[in-house]
Amino acid sequence: MRAEIVTTEKIPKLVIVGRPNVGKSTLFNRLTGSRRSIVTDEPGITRDRIQGTAIWEGRTFEVVDTGGMVPDDKAAIPREILRQAKVAIDEASQLVLVVDARVGVTPLDAELARLLRRAGKPLAIAANKVDVMRQESQAAAFHELGAAVFPISAEHGLGIDEMLEELTRDFPKGEAEEQQAAVRVAIIGRPNVGKSTLLNQLAGEERVIVSPEPGTTRDAVDAMVRRGEKSYVFVDTAGIRRKGKTKLQAEKLSVVMARKHLERADVALLVVDAAQGVTAGDAAIAGYAKESGRSGIVVMNKWDLALEAAGKKAERESKGKVTRVDAGQLMRDYEPMVKRQLKFLDYAPIVFLCAKTGERIARLYELIDHVAEARKRRISTSELNRWLAEVDLERGTMPAGKKVKIYYMTQASAAPPTFVLFTNQRQRLHFAYERFLENRLREKFEFLGTPIRFLSRVKKRN
Repeated sequence: MRAEIVTTEKIPKLVIVGRPNVGKSTLFNRLTGSRRSIVTDEPGITRDRIQGTAIWEGRTFEVVDTGGMVPDDKAAIPREILRQAKVAIDEASQLVLVVDARVGVTPLDAELARLLRRAGKPLAIAANKVDVMRQESQAAAFHELGAAVFPISAEHGLGIDEMLEELTRDFPKGEAEEQQAAVRVAIIGRPNVGKSTLLNQLAGEERVIVSPEPGTTRDAVDAMVRRGEKSYVFVDTAGIRRKGKTKLQAEKLSVVMARKHLERADVALLVVDAAQGVTAGDAAIAGYAKESGRSGIVVMNKWDLALEAAGKKAERESKGKVTRVDAGQLMRDYEPMVKRQLKFLDYAPIVFLCAKTGERIARLYELIDHVAEARKRRISTSELNRWLAEVDLERGTMPAGKKVKIYYMTQASAAPPTFVLFTNQRQRLHFAYERFLENRLREKFEFLGTPIRFLSRVKKRN
């Protein structure tokens, strides 16, 4: 079954373009009323296409933030930024070229204006950073670029209403059609483990820039995907590193934003480089996923490289004799080792795949569906207590002291499943005892990939 990017063809697209560090992301955040794009003084922060929805005077439209464009820069990242921006330009209903009014017209502004006019799309100039009347007169110089000029301050919201009134004049009125409830999936992991490659493979198109350079993704990038009758929102996040390892402000903000997007997801895909094996950094990120209460799947990426390394090792041990590695057996050997090293996510299923080739992507989709369903599962109080009556509670491990009695239990909420236990204990049950109950619950009700939480209450005496 093929995955397809969900397009909102009925919704007009306003695409923000411009050279680096002119305030495109600030304008995007202003229009969408969000903090989706990272804003700092460092140039070149936005690299991929960032999308959001805005509503103005009853008109709904999509806003697309693009990376700073430098057409003549042949380096890998600027070249990919330009390619991503051109995709957005091709889909645009309205182009907005953001310029810096304080600096005046630069050769790069003029070059970008010529490039955009050739696209044949409606073009406007947003002369940004106009905070006083003197600067507003400076904005008039941009009329030479051959488009309507709007003096604005994206940071303070000045001139935004006047610009939107003109740019959205021909946009249809009416609310956007609600998309089918989609499963939100955050793709998390260390830098350079293949998160962006995985998103592109899941989406079925090159939605995100992929580069061997670690830290290429900085903003979180959403891709709405429909596969069959089901919808998903995949969020590619920046690589998460320990605080001491992040140097630039943008990198630090990327890590903060990655954790925030994780907390808004239903399912977290923890991507691990199978060729390198599980690292301390992977284990720390697994802890973040556990704390956030997200359901989890461990994605052992680059499995083809791990198989190749295992084959070479077998060949060395057999003194040059060609030895075939049993891939299935190797997976079975790997699983318990991965679960031990990622102890915070030992309830998460593991999938071995190659994001580059798409091998076993279908299996990952199956697991996402299963885990998302388990996360929302509710068990009736009567069924829970029938199950509780059959559990040998004596097997649970507790410190020496008062014997534990669980009189009854009920499910307080789902996503993640949370259960209230009425016991004879005045304090929370020992973590080992909770783990015992959790394992029994999983065996009976198949809460695959989702954390389980317990709340203890002392049963009141009559």
